Amino acid sequence: MTDPNAIQPSELDQLPDRDPEETAEWQASLDAVTKAAGPHRAAYLMRRTLERAEGAGIALPKLLETDYVNSIPTSAEPAVPGDEALEQRITAWNRWNAAAMVTRGSKYGVGGHIATFASAAWLYETGFNHFFKGKEQDGSGDQLYIQGHASPGIYARAFLDGRLNEEQLDNFRREAGGNGLPSYPHPRRLPWLWEFPTVSMGLGPLSAIYQARFNRYLANRGIKDTSASHVWAFLGDGEMDEPESTAALALAAREELDNLTFVINCNLQRLDGPVRANFKIVQELEAQFRGAGWNVVKTLWGTAWDELFRLDTTGALVRRLRQVPDAQIQTYQTRDAAYIRQDFFGGDPALVEMAKLLSDDKILECFHLSRGGHEARKVFAAYQAAVEHKGAPTVILAQTVKGHTLGEGFASKNANHQMKKLSVDEFKNMRDLLELPIKDSDFVDGVVPYGHPGADSPEVRYLQERRAALGGPAPARRVHPVAPLPAPADKAFASFDKGSGSQNVATTMAFVRLVKDLVRDKETGKRWVPIVPDEARTFGMESLFPSLGIYSPKGQTYEPVDRDQLMYYKEAQNGQILNEGITEAGSMADFIAASTSYATHGEAMIPFYIFYSMFGWQRTADQMWQLGDQLGRGFLVGATAGRTTLTGEGLQHADGHSPVIAATNPAALSYDPAFAYEVATIVKEGLRRMYGEAAPGEDQNVFYYLTVYNEPLPQPAKPSVDGIDEGIVKGLYRFNTAESAGITPPANAPRIQLLGSGTAIHWALKAQRLLAEEWGVAADVWSATSWSELRRDALEADEALLRGEERVPFVRQALQGAEGPVLAVSDYMRQVPDQIAQWVEQDWSSLGADGFGLSDTREAARRHFGVDAESIVVAALAQLAGRGEVKAASVKEAREKYGL
Repeated sequence: MTDPNAIQPSELDQLPDRDPEETAEWQASLDAVTKAAGPHRAAYLMRRTLERAEGAGIALPKLLETDYVNSIPTSAEPAVPGDEALEQRITAWNRWNAAAMVTRGSKYGVGGHIATFASAAWLYETGFNHFFKGKEQDGSGDQLYIQGHASPGIYARAFLDGRLNEEQLDNFRREAGGNGLPSYPHPRRLPWLWEFPTVSMGLGPLSAIYQARFNRYLANRGIKDTSASHVWAFLGDGEMDEPESTAALALAAREELDNLTFVINCNLQRLDGPVRANFKIVQELEAQFRGAGWNVVKTLWGTAWDELFRLDTTGALVRRLRQVPDAQIQTYQTRDAAYIRQDFFGGDPALVEMAKLLSDDKILECFHLSRGGHEARKVFAAYQAAVEHKGAPTVILAQTVKGHTLGEGFASKNANHQMKKLSVDEFKNMRDLLELPIKDSDFVDGVVPYGHPGADSPEVRYLQERRAALGGPAPARRVHPVAPLPAPADKAFASFDKGSGSQNVATTMAFVRLVKDLVRDKETGKRWVPIVPDEARTFGMESLFPSLGIYSPKGQTYEPVDRDQLMYYKEAQNGQILNEGITEAGSMADFIAASTSYATHGEAMIPFYIFYSMFGWQRTADQMWQLGDQLGRGFLVGATAGRTTLTGEGLQHADGHSPVIAATNPAALSYDPAFAYEVATIVKEGLRRMYGEAAPGEDQNVFYYLTVYNEPLPQPAKPSVDGIDEGIVKGLYRFNTAESAGITPPANAPRIQLLGSGTAIHWALKAQRLLAEEWGVAADVWSATSWSELRRDALEADEALLRGEERVPFVRQALQGAEGPVLAVSDYMRQVPDQIAQWVEQDWSSLGADGFGLSDTREAARRHFGVDAESIVVAALAQLAGRGEVKAASVKEAREKYGL
């Protein structure tokens, strides 16, 4: 019996039903189909109805998963233009040479990956022949993010094209001699070929999304028409487990980046085994991308499967394909027909009958060889659908076999990622399978030969003709001649030389004020790209909102709540600021795209990315390395810097180590300026070095990291000291002496040199006065703007000495003749100033904020870490007492006096 008090389904629907009788008829039809034809038929009809509704533009929730079949049936595939037979031979040569390169290199123990490219060869070849635009037309072309483990295949194609020779292939992963090839796509190591580094895994997909977005940014701001550029990211299904791989999917869909295509090589294997042993990675990725708003194209099965799908009159085959987990599909790849008949077909009467119509050869062809990602026609259809789709990015899920064509010892084996070579017999079997004209006698002393059809062969002519038609070689990195950017007027920088008078100004505010002036420059102002992760107001940048605008491809479709205020929240299609929300990774991806625009698009842009210093290098140091590898230029600004400066925020926000991490990056020029005029001097020099006239032998492919503070303090005028600008840039200059500071120490007073960086110099200045007035000690104060640049210069001097060249490190030159010991202090761990200790001739000691941060006032935090002025005084006295220059009792007396 029906419970009269039970809630009826109609009561759960908040939408009014204007025709309940019609609704009941639809529901009754579904019930009837389910009863008569079964739930599978009912589900089929519902899916098709939803697909029709979606195609008609009816607002319904999208299907997150479709059947485990190709999105584009064979009957709907366009013909592949060109010569498929020649493309087949080109692909065969590339497969051979990729495997030969890695195998020949294995005798040196350098490693290499064979199986990844073997599975993805057609994914690349189809693109190179028909889709990927080169850079010899508009200068931008397409941007290709190549899967790192597939690099041997890209080198093999460049060899066929004449861009690489046998010697270079033999130097794969052996670069020290100067004529080698890097293991993965590394622009810094092979800058004429690689545009984008894609290892570490996960950074490629994230960067590709923000590159596509930055292309639109350039166009919407009127910098360059990038409408012809398309971004292609080649990824592995295992790589999609990295959080960065899927972190920005919603952004790409939200901004309708139809200039972006992900091609995910679904060979169902990661490094140690199946990607989803008990599940189906293709279905999972489809749901994930569809849910995020992407267009999804599945290219799973080759044409051999068409016969099986025609025989599937009951839908049993499609149901079974949805049921079989990925690890079992991998197992089918390695088993005989009898096993497949029993395990795959044997559990359903309809499939048993179907299997009776299939020969063993047909079953093996389907389950061993026939995958959508291995057929040019299938791949071409998917790519064509991707570039023609408008209003959303596209992901192509292409199923392949890892190790395809490498033989039974490789295909679908769990260990194939770690297998670095083939035997001679395996190569001969591969040769026969690929039908390559390589003779047994070509294997001299058991060494596999490289293969090349000849520079004037039909294959090479075809390859080069196709690339010429598409705009030149690919992949390729081109730095087109770009005139140096004119230097901004000196007025913008000189205004900081006067100091702030009686006004307290934090160095964060000084930097923001400098940027405000620079973006007004008529020549270069439009090239600044301010990037901030939802903290603009923290850094005092809200005044830039109405003047520069926040970039949004939609403009501003609403009236902002603060529209009546002077500094209202203004979004604009041509907005200059990239306000990214709470994503340091996304902001860094923005920065990388902007910082390499000089090469990608021939348009020099000047990005500055300002962030909580703690959440820069600690969270995204891998992307900083990617930035250096990609030869990016720009300014990273770690604001609210230091371990004791950010009051009340505590352990997780207190940065005491970012300069340590920054010092590990060879491309990073790391500075910890103390005063506003130092900030201005460093930025001016950075603009000259990265964007102006470079000095002979000077590397422009660097980026600057500045730590700035949120502690308002008096900003002094720039001292009139000879060589001060050189000292600021190189990392050290004497800010004052005890005498020039107006302190009159006793005659023959012991003397000490206090080196401070960033906000710590203010504690050193206070300590200077305490030492003179209360202990009769003269102290000179030095501003150490860059410990790491001092160290880098000293290392270069050491290397020069090994070459027989006489060179004195700058830090030693600067401190030459300075009396007494040296005491260094910073708001970072002692390891930061200790970088230069071995090159300082004077006795050395240091203070720093080692350990975890804590919540308290600045004064209490500094006392806790022993870096405040009083702690500096005690440490200075201890150094001098150890030299016999003050009484040992003075140290104890000072500790007691200051309560330490």
